[in-house]
Amino acid sequence: MTSRPPARASLRLASALLLLAVAGACPRGARVYDGRGVVRDVQKEYAQLVIDHEDIEGLMPAMTMNFGVGDPALLETLEPGDVIEFRLEVTSKGYRVLGATVVGEEEDAQGAGRGPTLGARDPAPGFRLTDQEERPVALADLAGKVVVLDFIYTRCPGPCPILTGRQADVQRALPEPLRSKTWFVSISLDPEHDTPERLRDYARARGADLSHWSFLTGPVAEVDAVLAGYGVGKTRVAEGDIEHFVATFLIDPDGRIARTFVGTQDEAAELVRAIERLAG
Repeated sequence: MTSRPPARASLRLASALLLLAVAGACPRGARVYDGRGVVRDVQKEYAQLVIDHEDIEGLMPAMTMNFGVGDPALLETLEPGDVIEFRLEVTSKGYRVLGATVVGEEEDAQGAGRGPTLGARDPAPGFRLTDQEERPVALADLAGKVVVLDFIYTRCPGPCPILTGRQADVQRALPEPLRSKTWFVSISLDPEHDTPERLRDYARARGADLSHWSFLTGPVAEVDAVLAGYGVGKTRVAEGDIEHFVATFLIDPDGRIARTFVGTQDEAAELVRAIERLAG
């Protein structure tokens, strides 16, 4: 293992202190999980970490995914290749790392999850599924448009309705002709239950304009392949609920990932600005 300069050692101590400081600072209703993994990317501009993590007991299997960060100062203490132990807060608004301690470098990692890491300019994984009107829709069909992609399910008690409501606000806020250059896609995490009819009812109840928005379902194996491609974890828990990674993928007109918004805390106006930049 290569040695770290003294400054990095100090940052490791700072991250450990931060971990202790936030341990009792979670909002009501939040759940906190302990995880271990390898830092794949530090995205300071978005206040996010990409972590290739092991199984997080009671939450999700091993995979690579983006997480929001509670305190951006934590990003200064971490580098790609760091093996970390971290605390993850889960609320109705999404997932965020509260603190992390560097415990080694990548060659020390054992059993870290191996999943896709989608960064800016990576090709967006393709799909071909069925929409709310029982029509086939493929990502390739949307070439030339900005695609706003998320993952929801109709029985979701928390973040999904919030996420869909925010996307509906974004859709209404888009000026013409920008609206015609943008397409929204929501893929069901629960295809066994979410028929096209149920997706249509869910969408209409939340103000989605279905002339520019596809709510998709399909065979379980095909949907699961899409989830794996985007690194979206899901774990079914009691009473039909699904624990899942809440994220919105912004795909540019050339079919590449432009940006990932984690959780539901981003304002509609921020997404509108991002879409405007992509559409030129």
